[in-house]
Amino acid sequence: MISYARQGQQDDTTEAGGEEHIAPAPRVSVQAFCETVETAAAVQAACEDRRLAKAHLKIQMGGLAAAIEAYRTAPTPNVILLETDNQTDILPGLDQLASVCDAGTRVIVVGRINDVTLYRELVRRGVSDYIILPAGPLDIVRSICSLFTSPEAKAVGRVIAIVGAKGGVGASTVAHNVAWAIARDLALDSVVADLDLAFGTAGLDYNQDPPQGIADAVFSPDRIDTAFLDRLLSKCTDHLNLLAAPAALDRVYDFGTDAFDAIFDTLRTTMPCIILDVPHQWSGWTKRALVGADDILIVAAPDLANLRNTKNIFDTLKAARPNDRAPVYCLNQVGVPKRPEIKASEFAKAIESDPIVSIPFEPQIFGTAANNGQMIAEISANHRTTEMFLQIAQRLTGRGDSKKTSNSLFSPLLGKFRRK
Repeated sequence: MISYARQGQQDDTTEAGGEEHIAPAPRVSVQAFCETVETAAAVQAACEDRRLAKAHLKIQMGGLAAAIEAYRTAPTPNVILLETDNQTDILPGLDQLASVCDAGTRVIVVGRINDVTLYRELVRRGVSDYIILPAGPLDIVRSICSLFTSPEAKAVGRVIAIVGAKGGVGASTVAHNVAWAIARDLALDSVVADLDLAFGTAGLDYNQDPPQGIADAVFSPDRIDTAFLDRLLSKCTDHLNLLAAPAALDRVYDFGTDAFDAIFDTLRTTMPCIILDVPHQWSGWTKRALVGADDILIVAAPDLANLRNTKNIFDTLKAARPNDRAPVYCLNQVGVPKRPEIKASEFAKAIESDPIVSIPFEPQIFGTAANNGQMIAEISANHRTTEMFLQIAQRLTGRGDSKKTSNSLFSPLLGKFRRK
């Protein structure tokens, strides 16, 4: 389906810090033929975006003429991206390109001319998209990814990764309670994937003991499809499902970098929200899971080691995801009696970002919940930490309190003011 020409200039709803959700591209080949170094730089930056991680993208200079010459003797890729500044040459040039293109190749044109007549001619020739310069990396990413998202397909699920800055900071507890809030309070169908296969606690926290779980999927990559994963899910509530870890030591769990890709990709097609409970370790697959997530929460305790680790994780992931929202972090176990602590303001100064919440140290309610296999909201719906978990859930999903705003005629306007 041909999409309408897009202006390169972003508005405040589609910039990197906005709420736009772009589905990742599959394993495809893309070749770009640029005329200016500015466009080549934008395409190169797009290559480094996580949503094009599976795509193989090659950049050449020379524009349309170079593309025609290149494909006289070589097969064409899945996608060709062409930059052109000349309106008079583009249509005859596209006709020549069509004569050397393989069937099924899609073409994206990048140009400076904003003219409806030109656009109609491009559509008539089968051009898939037209991007008006100046174009940023996110415009390129959006255009390529949209080619492989059919209009009738279900929306791709949002992946939220939650990881601890240090072991023992309660990241899994936060992850499970946030998932509960997403499912119960936001009524969003969700699945928790416990990625700590040896010592995961999601089964205990949700009082579930399923015979199968995520290990059955990761050790059977050839069997992964929606039906197979559905059989592995354990239902916790009407909107919350669990992909549990075996928490057994009968084997070792050494994984390749892409071991979980098929699981995450399949879950995206069936679940609106996927919460990854990522263990505190730094390996190829954990880094890939974090970089590939749509939103990231780092859980830290208020001490020096956590401050150092939070900054390192924050800076590394922010640099690896230049077109995404920056990770967010929260402080947990704040206020342990007689323990010297680093203040939230010091964290904010070092990381250049405020924690979204500071969860107090309350061993009585958290210990009771853990031992009973319950969430904090099940023990006390009005407890202050219950509200904090909902606040985190709203921030990570981009959803506010729908009960307060959904029936208001001014909801879009109110949302715009809140973002400022």
